[in-house]
Amino acid sequence: MATADLTVIGLGRSDPSASRYIAAIQRKLGEQERVKFVMHAMGTSLEGETADILALVGELHAVPFDLGLPRVYTVLKLDERRDKPQTLADKVASVQARLAAGDES
Repeated sequence: MATADLTVIGLGRSDPSASRYIAAIQRKLGEQERVKFVMHAMGTSLEGETADILALVGELHAVPFDLGLPRVYTVLKLDERRDKPQTLADKVASVQARLAAGDES
C-alpha cells in the first residue's frame, strides 16, 4: 500500500483561477475505483497500490491537456511502506496520538 500527494497545475490559462481544471481532475478521480483520494486545499491525497497510483497520475496529468492547455506541471510525492500497511488515516492518527499524549520525542 502506498500513499501520495498530487498537485497538477495547468499552465497557459487565460484566467488565473485553476478551479475548472481541478474540478475536471476530481471528476476523473471519481470515475475510478482503483485509488482512494481526498482533495485538500493544495492538491489531492491518494491511497492505493503503487502501480495504480502511478498509472492514475499519468491519466490525471493529461486532463489539462485534454482541456486545451499547452503545458502541465505535475508534482507527485509518493510514500510506500513495505514493513506494514499504512493508510492516509493511519498517518494522521499517529501524529494526533503523539499530540494528545504530549509526546515531543
